[in-house]
Amino acid sequence: MKPSPSSPSPAGRALDAAQAALAAEHAAVYGYGVVGARAGERAGEAREAHGTHLARRDALARAVRDLGGSPRPSDPAYALPYEVRTAGDAERLAAEVEDRVAGAYADLVRAADGPLRREAADALSAAAVRAARWRGGGVAFPGLAEHARPAGNS
Repeated sequence: MKPSPSSPSPAGRALDAAQAALAAEHAAVYGYGVVGARAGERAGEAREAHGTHLARRDALARAVRDLGGSPRPSDPAYALPYEVRTAGDAERLAAEVEDRVAGAYADLVRAADGPLRREAADALSAAAVRAARWRGGGVAFPGLAEHARPAGNS
């Protein structure tokens, strides 16, 4: 069965997913700028995560080029889901940022193959670990928002 003309090829799906993951990394870099400003005692963790997201963003830009695309640039600013006033707000935002990044990498895992798929799986796992640290607990299905519930809640 041939794919319909409107459905992208496997390479097109991988490129679309890589662009989406790149967009998530752009937003994460911005978000951690806000988190770092309010993280209090956890500012070092925020700086480390910010650096990780910068590196992943740069790697994804290379991956997009390798897939034949042109990396989309970062937006000048991103809307935050709420005002970040306290260290607690910053921790909650960091967990949400990581959840969104994990979701984008889960899509890339489904769409890619080979080394890009392995890199996406590693990034998904790392985002899930960071989210759990910020939140104080993990979720059952990191990267799959429709199934994500705090671990231990049945």
